[in-house]
Amino acid sequence: MPAATRVRWAVIAVTSVALAATGCSSSKSSGSGGGSGGGVVKAWWGDPQNPLEPANTNEVNGGAVENMIFAGLVQYDPKTSAASNANADSITSSDQQNWTVKLKPGWKFSDGTTVTAKSYVDAWNYGALSTNKQVNASFFQYIQGFNDVAPATGSPTAQTMSGLKVVDDNTFTVALTQKFSTWPQTLGYTAYYPLPATFFSDHAGYLDKPVGNGPYKIQSYTRSQQMQLVPNPDYSGTNKPKNGGINLVVYTDPNAAYSDLQSGALDIDNTLSTTALKTLANGPSGGRFLNTPAGIIQTVSFPLYQSNWSTDKAKLVRQGISMAIDRPTIVKTIFTNTRTPATDWTSPVLGASGGFKDGLCGDLCTYNPTKAKQLIEQGGGIPGGQLTISYNADGGHKDWVDATCNSINQALGNNKACVGNPIGTFADFRNQVAGKKMTGAFRTGWQMDYPLIQDFLQPVYTTDGSSNDSHYSNPQFDAQVNKANAEPDQATSVSAFQDAEKMLVTDVPAIPLWYQNGTVAWSSRVNNVMLDPFSVPVYTEVTVS
Repeated sequence: MPAATRVRWAVIAVTSVALAATGCSSSKSSGSGGGSGGGVVKAWWGDPQNPLEPANTNEVNGGAVENMIFAGLVQYDPKTSAASNANADSITSSDQQNWTVKLKPGWKFSDGTTVTAKSYVDAWNYGALSTNKQVNASFFQYIQGFNDVAPATGSPTAQTMSGLKVVDDNTFTVALTQKFSTWPQTLGYTAYYPLPATFFSDHAGYLDKPVGNGPYKIQSYTRSQQMQLVPNPDYSGTNKPKNGGINLVVYTDPNAAYSDLQSGALDIDNTLSTTALKTLANGPSGGRFLNTPAGIIQTVSFPLYQSNWSTDKAKLVRQGISMAIDRPTIVKTIFTNTRTPATDWTSPVLGASGGFKDGLCGDLCTYNPTKAKQLIEQGGGIPGGQLTISYNADGGHKDWVDATCNSINQALGNNKACVGNPIGTFADFRNQVAGKKMTGAFRTGWQMDYPLIQDFLQPVYTTDGSSNDSHYSNPQFDAQVNKANAEPDQATSVSAFQDAEKMLVTDVPAIPLWYQNGTVAWSSRVNNVMLDPFSVPVYTEVTVS
């Protein structure tokens, strides 16, 4: 498998302080927008990390917008995660390696131009080419010619992937480097969206106001403040908006957002603070609160690129730290049971057939302070004498980080063994992680791109995996993942992936903490609010009273 360059990372609970006036104007002013009827919904949002390009968006804030303004080849059922064709009329293969994609004709971008096979092929080639520095480039690594456009070192020797061929306006073929029986199920992810010609002819203009082929189009966008989306009259899919538009409002304080929700100045808040969660979970919510499983896992990762964290003895320390964390107590006291203690590195929403295996983590994920202290001492103690857990301060993470450190400190009998290390903003935090500047542990999380165990393991733990923030590298793990990917039978493939996952129990590049539920609260002004398995509101279904 070629080295990956993808860097998708779940934001999960990036919130904070209502930006200036942005979050304060009343949602009762329906805003501009207009479209299919109904009022405009005002919803919580956080600043995207990168410009809004499909292949350059790997976090939930940008992803929420991309998924509103684009429709891909396939889509996922918001209740079951089942994949079905969207813009694709068919995706077929006789050998599980060479695929033919046929499009439903007549679909258009919101600028009026037609979505064609070339729209996909050009977008995928752009996303893969290393000189374009797209964070989702590794999603194309299975396509023949990927190594030519994104070599592990040096400059590309080709500008396009040899495995992509346009047959006619509505047909293109894809040649993969190996059999990949579940490949069509991955194509609902953001990286695979098509791009209009204006993306290439006026790139700067496109970034100011992105154009897609989805149920909404962008009417206005002021970075760090808000984005107004209105129904796209050119959308040909089945998920037509049942409201007059969505105003996404940037908040930098979850408490400010919740206050706006309570006052009626905000309609949808899906990044609730721990204080708000306690209030909603324990008190009357008027039926306007949802706490439902999502394909999200929270972890703490270690900087294995630092010499003091990469030794065999440090491996024992990492194991001990995991056993020093009292997950059930933290989940109950901090999260009011809106999390579930993790016992593997995937998510229960996959189900057993999809790869979730309850208890795979074993003793490593079981609170055992005696064994924890023993292992840490056996490993020579915490590198540097003190464990820091870094996190972005604008995301409501302080409470659980402090609780985690308290658990570790109590296990070790040292109230200074672990401390939290807040870093100002999500962007600052991520830049430090991406720049390999971490010297101690740091929070990580993963929100699935598509409902496959492969998605929880390959990008996060294979050598040079795009979201491999710990920079873990184990050739045996990589080989096992490749074996699983090549297996045409899904059940056998899942079992092979679980064999790879078992290696993480010993190596511990990241400690599983808990599976995260999606939570959302809404105002009395809106109805039919639900979260999809990715914990994102299904905006198209929201209605306004």
